[in-house]
Amino acid sequence: MAKITEKLLLEKGTPKTSKLEEIRTLNLSHMGLSNKDLPVSLLSRLCSLEELDLSGNRLQQLPSGLCLPSLRILNCSDNEMEDVTSLESLSALEDLRLDNNIYLTVSDDYKAMFLLSNLKVFNGKDISSSANHLRYVATENLQKRVVALWEGTFTLPDPPTQEKLKKVEKEFVAAACSQIKYGPSSLSDYTKWRLESIAKKHLQSLIGREEEQILENSGDTKKNNAIRSPVKRTISDMDAARANGSPQKRARVVGTTPIEASPRKSTRQLSTPVKAEQHAGSPRKGGQAVGSPNRKQSKAESVRKSLRDTPKEAPPLEKQTRTPTKAAPHERKAANGTPQKITSSKSKDPVCLRPLHVLQCHSKQDSPDDFSTQLWACAFEPPLDSRDLAGQTSRTVATCGGDSVCIIDCETGHVLKKYKVSGEEFFSLAWSFVPMSREGGGMRWCSILAAGGKKGVVKLIHPRANIAYGEFRASRRAISTLRFSPSQQSFLFTGAYDNKVVMWDIGGVDSDYNFKVSQLLVLETRSTPLHLCLPPSSRDTQQHLLVACDEGLLCFNTQLSKTTLKRTPEIEITFPVYKKEDKDNHYRTIDGLGFLTDDIVVSKSHMQGSIYLWSWSRTRASRPNKKQEVSAVILAELQWSSTDLPYLSLSTCPGEGYVVCGDEKGGLWTYHLTDILESGAKKGEAISPTEVLDWPSPVRKGQGPVEGPSINSVAMDPELRYLVALSDKNMAVVWRRV
Repeated sequence: MAKITEKLLLEKGTPKTSKLEEIRTLNLSHMGLSNKDLPVSLLSRLCSLEELDLSGNRLQQLPSGLCLPSLRILNCSDNEMEDVTSLESLSALEDLRLDNNIYLTVSDDYKAMFLLSNLKVFNGKDISSSANHLRYVATENLQKRVVALWEGTFTLPDPPTQEKLKKVEKEFVAAACSQIKYGPSSLSDYTKWRLESIAKKHLQSLIGREEEQILENSGDTKKNNAIRSPVKRTISDMDAARANGSPQKRARVVGTTPIEASPRKSTRQLSTPVKAEQHAGSPRKGGQAVGSPNRKQSKAESVRKSLRDTPKEAPPLEKQTRTPTKAAPHERKAANGTPQKITSSKSKDPVCLRPLHVLQCHSKQDSPDDFSTQLWACAFEPPLDSRDLAGQTSRTVATCGGDSVCIIDCETGHVLKKYKVSGEEFFSLAWSFVPMSREGGGMRWCSILAAGGKKGVVKLIHPRANIAYGEFRASRRAISTLRFSPSQQSFLFTGAYDNKVVMWDIGGVDSDYNFKVSQLLVLETRSTPLHLCLPPSSRDTQQHLLVACDEGLLCFNTQLSKTTLKRTPEIEITFPVYKKEDKDNHYRTIDGLGFLTDDIVVSKSHMQGSIYLWSWSRTRASRPNKKQEVSAVILAELQWSSTDLPYLSLSTCPGEGYVVCGDEKGGLWTYHLTDILESGAKKGEAISPTEVLDWPSPVRKGQGPVEGPSINSVAMDPELRYLVALSDKNMAVVWRRV
């Protein structure tokens, strides 16, 4: 309250608070205000206030009972708003901004438009026509359907006691919300909200007429105490215990250097003398064009590795691999002593990969001397029918790092598209397909790419149309990971440094690239989420999400519910390496995760020095007494680098039974596990890598070969025709199967 009082005095220019009634404009933006800082009694004295700016604070809703009869313009953007029904008292409001409130959905937007009868401009757009249609035409349609439902199914109880009326009201409202279908599914929450209100009002009107009739018949001038208004509906908070203020990530300390909003980069700076440039600035709006295809690559876009570029002292490419002794396959025995076999139809033919291109396409200002920009994520464009990958492959890969996202043709090494955002640092990306309506009617599927990073904004890109068609704010903190659902292709999971994973529905797009984003779930992870995996065998009735975090591996139930919009982990999966923990060693950072089959999960812990293969189904089945912690049922352990460098992620190729993980020296540890998947591995025996692909040592003109960097991320197409590895020295290496 002190902040508000001080600001009011500054606005007025006089210490006489009796003049508050004369204030017409008030700017309270970016003051760190929470709900407890808004005194209703003081603000209600601003009876002449016409314009109020509350943007950039931590407000969850406006206080109830706030009366500002002259307020015409209100800016509540960039807050933590969860409920818009508190705006109803601002009846004179004409211009409202609620953008960048990540907990509000498109249904909340419609609620605001309905409640504010004078609203003409919403989030900078004229909504007069659509709002009037919402308030009158759509409402009339819903009212007709509610009345028809009542007349066809329900009657007032006789006698109309309070208990019987409450029961009828509950049944009638439930039937209206479940049986009446109107409008798109993305607005189902708004539709049910309106149906509930209309149903209660209709029942109240019937009760009123019944009461009048009873009074007329009885001649009694007193109210019949058996007839009362139904209980008023209340809007429950999504989480009444939400802490005031933005959540802060715990700073992990490595040595004496704290890990801040971009901990990956900060951690690498401890091991790498070159620091990546820090960026600042606000995100640009959607609609930017992606860079045009490059017919000729600049020096910064490609440092090609060929045999003639190999220095004389370096071994030829054919000898730049290490082939450790391959562990013989053994039969894996389960805990009860019975043999366990994991069936697989993967190819047993050896996989031979050779480096094809080394690209520097994320350079700052296209400089060929930039070896500091770190590349963080890559993914191959999926085939249109992702349900059947047989016989399909892709040579198009997306990569992100620094301020840019690139689309690369793996065969030619050409950068097909390049998308840049000044001041951004991209950490993650994900592909999916969404429906796109045609101008003349009908629909087609289009491949889209989502990318996010330091600014907490998800960019939506349609590469084939050469356009970034939109964006939305997913978090106030940096985005650490993205993942689309393979079964619900418009469902996008975003993990961020606010220790949350949010499930969104980004919907489809029309011919003008208009789209709607709805928030579906908020999952509390307690530490930074690093990787997201959805079990391939998940069904609509039993949906789960595995979240690899800085402090462990969590499993969430993601089945949509009408009541639970915010969830905590269902279980936490623990690993044997945790037992080695002491005050100096932390093994709970799960920085590698992927499914190798429908049941087998591959994961690794920071500083573990190996990679686990474990059973998803058996791990869940072994959960004792519904306890939250459950030990992973380990099937095998793969030898890996003994580095203590975090955030070196692994990749799996289920179609080939293949696992790859880079190391801190530019090597790729590869595991061809078809034999192991069929016969199992001997308990206690770590499996050696099938092959370790050495760093190809590309040569800088006049300066010799580039030393091996850390491999941050690896991706393979479904048939393993190409493998792409990203480094922390601004180099993307494309390997091809020969």
